[in-house]
Amino acid sequence: MTKTIDPDTPPPLPLSRDRVLNAALRLADEGGIESLSMRKLAQDLGVKAMSLYNHVANKDDIIDRIVDIVVSEIEVPVPGSDWKTAMRRRAISARATLLRHPWATMPIVSRVNVGPAMLRYVDATLGCFYEAGFSLEMADRAWNAIDSHIYGFTLQELNFPFEASEYSEAAKDGLSLIPAEKYPYLNQLTHYVMEGRYDGLHDFEFGLELILDGLDRFRDNARSSVENLTN
Repeated sequence: MTKTIDPDTPPPLPLSRDRVLNAALRLADEGGIESLSMRKLAQDLGVKAMSLYNHVANKDDIIDRIVDIVVSEIEVPVPGSDWKTAMRRRAISARATLLRHPWATMPIVSRVNVGPAMLRYVDATLGCFYEAGFSLEMADRAWNAIDSHIYGFTLQELNFPFEASEYSEAAKDGLSLIPAEKYPYLNQLTHYVMEGRYDGLHDFEFGLELILDGLDRFRDNARSSVENLTN
């Protein structure tokens, strides 16, 4: 029996590397990277699993490539611009990007990521610090300090066992574990949260500003030391 083709039905899209990676990114966003497999990806694309290998090497190759797609969404600092403003924007953009892709933080911190977007991102970050007067060694330590804050804060935010709206109730439930005579300061802070005097929310930009201000002083001190040696 001859299969009738509906002329109004668009032909299936040809399989391509971009199509495979975009589908993989969507699956990771929806179900986490643990749920991503070649079989599930092939089912989602309506193809046989073996056909994927014409476009990607394996699952590790897919993870590396979709991590690079995620990194490409982060605002890249411009060397020569005001470094504190650029790094603040970069950090805020990175956190927002990682919250959109909750699976991505761990692969970024646990894999060797050398895709073009990551290399451009790191090079521009180093350049922004260097053009602002940091040595390359200082620039490398500076961006790693900022990124440790970004990744650590984001991982905690994504995995914390309570929603912000539950903090007050959680404080009440946990009060019996922190008697005032044994833990006076923690007990008092818990009462602040219970009474609505403090929301208990951790502030990403508070920590970020501490780091940026510290780096500013570090740079100024390093400059002063160099000037004293040359005078």
